[in-house]
Amino acid sequence: MKKNTNTLAIKMSIALVLGILVGFLCIFLRERLGVNSPTWKFINFLLFQDISAKGGEKALGLFYIVGQLFINSLQLVIIPMVYTSITLAICHISDTRKLGRISYKTLGFFLVSSMFALILAGIVGMALNLSGAFNIHIESGVNVVAGKTGSNPLLMLIQMVPNNIFAAFSQNGGVLATVFLAVSTGLCINSLGENSKYIKGFLQEINDIVIKFLTFVINVFGPIAIFVLLTRTFAAYGVEHLKPALIYVVSTTITLFLFLIFGYSILIAVSTKLNPLPFVKKAAKVALFGFSTSSSAATLPLNKKTTVEELGVNSDIASFVLPLGMTTNMNGTAIMQVIASVFVASTAGYNLGLSNIFIIGILALIASVGTPAAPGAGAIVLFTILSGLGYVNDTAILTYSLILAINRPIEMLVTSLNVIGDSAASIYVAKSEHMLDEDVYNK
Repeated sequence: MKKNTNTLAIKMSIALVLGILVGFLCIFLRERLGVNSPTWKFINFLLFQDISAKGGEKALGLFYIVGQLFINSLQLVIIPMVYTSITLAICHISDTRKLGRISYKTLGFFLVSSMFALILAGIVGMALNLSGAFNIHIESGVNVVAGKTGSNPLLMLIQMVPNNIFAAFSQNGGVLATVFLAVSTGLCINSLGENSKYIKGFLQEINDIVIKFLTFVINVFGPIAIFVLLTRTFAAYGVEHLKPALIYVVSTTITLFLFLIFGYSILIAVSTKLNPLPFVKKAAKVALFGFSTSSSAATLPLNKKTTVEELGVNSDIASFVLPLGMTTNMNGTAIMQVIASVFVASTAGYNLGLSNIFIIGILALIASVGTPAAPGAGAIVLFTILSGLGYVNDTAILTYSLILAINRPIEMLVTSLNVIGDSAASIYVAKSEHMLDEDVYNK
C-alpha cells in the first residue's frame, strides 16, 4: 500500500508540473497569437472550449470533457459517502459522551484555526489598505457582473434541517443537510441497538462500494485529470485579467501559502505535541489534489484515504471529522473573502478601520461555513459579505466582477487550505481520544 501511495503521489506531482508548464505555454501562445486569431480559436475549439456554454455547441473541448467527467465521477458519490461514513462512524462510537467529546473537540479546533486564519487575513488586509496598495484604477473594460442578490448567512441554520429527505439527497450543494441527516440516523440506530443490525450492514456495504469506486477513479484517472484541469485553467485566463489586480492575487496567494505551510504545522505541534513534518509530507498530495480540482468535496475521498492509511487516524474519527469539516471548516475561503472584501472596499473608495475589518472577519467566518464545497463557490458567496457591508457602488461591483474573472487560481489554493485543515483537525481529535496510530503517523 505504501508503494502504491508513493507512486500515486509521484504521478500527481508530475501531472502538476506538466499542467503548469503547458498552461503557461498556452498563455504565451494566446498572448502571442491573439485571442481572436484563427490559430488560437482552433486550439480553444479543439481543447478548452466549454461545450455547455453559448458558442460551444459545435466545439470538441476535449480537455473540458475529460475534466468534467472526472469531477462528475467524484461528485457522483459525495452524498452517499458523506451520509454512510458519518452514520457508520456514529454507530461505531456508541458511547454518547465520547461522541459529544469528539464533536466539541472537532468544532473547537475548527473555530480556533478559523480565528487564527482570520487574524492573519485581517492583518494583511489592514496593512495593504493603510499602504494604499489597493488604491488602484480598475479599467472599465471589464464586464460588469451584477452578482447574486445578497442573503442572510444565517439562513444556513434553517437549510441545515431539510423539509424533504429526497431533496437533501439530490443536491451536492446541500451537504450540511446530509450531515444533519447522517448524525440523526446514526443516533437513532444507536438507540435501537440490535434491532438495527441489518441497516448497519446495508450502510457498510454501500460505503464499501463507494470507497472501491473512488479508489479506482483516483488511482487510474487522477493524474490525467490534474494535468487537464490545470492546463485548461491557465489557458482560459489571459494576462490582461491579471494586470489590474496583481497585488490582490499576490497578497492573497502569499497569505494562503503562509497559513498552509506554517499555520497548520504550528497548530498540530502545539495541540498534539507531534512532529508536523510527517503531516506536511503526507498531506502534500491531498493539497495538490485539492488545488487541481478546486473542490473540497471532490478531494474528500483521497483526504480520507490519506488521513486513515498514512497519518494513522482511526477510521471512525476521520469518517466523522472530514465530512463535517468539508462543510464547516473553510479557513482558506475565509482568508480569501477578507482580503477580497478589503480589496473591493479600498478600490471603491470606502473608508476602512479596525472595526470594519473585524466585521468583515465575522461575516467571512459565518459565510464561509455555509459555502458549498464546490469550485468557485467562495467568490459567489463573497457577494453576500459585500452586500451585507453595503459595498455595492458601481466601482465595487466592477471590482467584484474582476475578482470573479481572476479568482480561479486563488480558489484552487483556497481549496488546498480547506482540505488540509480538515485532516489536521482529524489528527488532533484522534490524538486526544487515543485513537491515533503514532507509528503509522511517524512512518
